[in-house]
Amino acid sequence: MLLRSLAITAILGFGLVGPALADDSAKQPQATGQQSAPAPAGEAASGSSSATAESAAKGELKSPYSDFAKVADEGHKKFMAAGCNGCHGGGGGGGMGPPLTNQVWIYGKDDDTLFRLVALGSDGLQKQGYHRKGSENVVGPMPAMGGVVKSDDDLWKIIGWIRSVNPSSASASAETAPPAQ
Repeated sequence: MLLRSLAITAILGFGLVGPALADDSAKQPQATGQQSAPAPAGEAASGSSSATAESAAKGELKSPYSDFAKVADEGHKKFMAAGCNGCHGGGGGGGMGPPLTNQVWIYGKDDDTLFRLVALGSDGLQKQGYHRKGSENVVGPMPAMGGVVKSDDDLWKIIGWIRSVNPSSASASAETAPPAQ
């Protein structure tokens, strides 16, 4: 019964967090002299990370943040607000989902793959022709978080934070996804 109550609380919590996260960027004023990040290649007009992941050609998605450390703190806040910590832990050390801090990247660690994995989930990623490269002990598939993380910019900041806590992934930001099979 306790497990059922926790599951209901988690589901209701995601319903409340999603809209709050989506509106977060609209409420934050730009700092003086700070320019907004350029839109990544393949960004859909709506700015929805799911729409972007669905419409961009494979290998086309690149982070606009070459210096991911500058957005890491904000990315961590968005990671926590989206509820990613429920599966990956607050520091990315894992739990029900795989750790984000080790050398194993189940589908790859390039920008394009990570963006699509978060936005579409592992099942959606596989439908786009991506295949497992590694293995981890996980409870189930990665859910599509494109409905929770509403903007591409928020998702790129989350990926920036992941790169900040996992130096092994940082070299991959310049890599591209493997060609479609």
